[in-house]
Amino acid sequence: MIDHFGINCADIEASKRFYDGVLAVLGHGRIMEYGDFVGYGSDGKPDFWIGRYDDQPPVQREMHLAFTAPDAATVRAFHEKAVELGAESLHEPRMWPEYHQGYYGAFVRDPDGNNVEAVCHRAAEGD
Repeated sequence: MIDHFGINCADIEASKRFYDGVLAVLGHGRIMEYGDFVGYGSDGKPDFWIGRYDDQPPVQREMHLAFTAPDAATVRAFHEKAVELGAESLHEPRMWPEYHQGYYGAFVRDPDGNNVEAVCHRAAEGD
């Protein structure tokens, strides 16, 4: 459904450090850079972009973005890396049966205050 998605960052260097770290855990990396814009993805396609627009104020409304993880261990690694990089933990990794059976996710706040999640939809209880 979505070809690519981008967010505006107040501190592009802090955002690069954050997304370089947490997306590497999920198997993604920098695919393309153009000035203050960085495209992340895998298989040569930048699906997620961060950037800085000088003509836009850094204050923005919180956005929620969930990245797919292949398993519960990767969700935990994402959360651990994000916290190591200074992110606020919003929700530690756990099963979310109120969403659906097998939903295992963790939520953190990125350097711009956005709610960023890693989620596996096929986790088993006790993973």
